[in-house]
Amino acid sequence: MKPLPLIRLLTLALALAALGPTAAWAEDPSHADHIMILPADLEWVDAGAIPPDAKFALIEGPLNEAVPFTYRVKFPADYKIPAHWHSATEHVTVLSGTLNSGTGDKLDTTKTKALTPGSFEIMPAKTNHFGWTSEETVIQVQGVGPVDIIYVNPEDDPRKK
Repeated sequence: MKPLPLIRLLTLALALAALGPTAAWAEDPSHADHIMILPADLEWVDAGAIPPDAKFALIEGPLNEAVPFTYRVKFPADYKIPAHWHSATEHVTVLSGTLNSGTGDKLDTTKTKALTPGSFEIMPAKTNHFGWTSEETVIQVQGVGPVDIIYVNPEDDPRKK
């Protein structure tokens, strides 16, 4: 029997790697923290750090520690998020609806980009940004905490009202 040519060996190795983890990996007790969450499992609560009527669902946290976090925010139609920033970089994926997002010191609906489902945005730490919706919109936010929100104009902070 002739040995397989190098290109066929590489193709076979890539194909096997694409199959994913082995059964031994899946049965390894060190993977006991594997978490799967269905949308129906999410617990939506009022998102108190942003203007009223938005809902928040924590997926991974806690938000006050320097650990990975994942959460979702559900914005109603015609919602406005005043200019603010975060201490940590945030990675945002639009799951449904349209998030109109922009950067700057004041919400300006004419200076935003429409992010539709599947769109992704990286907001570097301490970057002033804002957003608005015209329809119900759900986003997923990920990063490494702690999580905070600092409004450019402190009068916009709903926690102070």
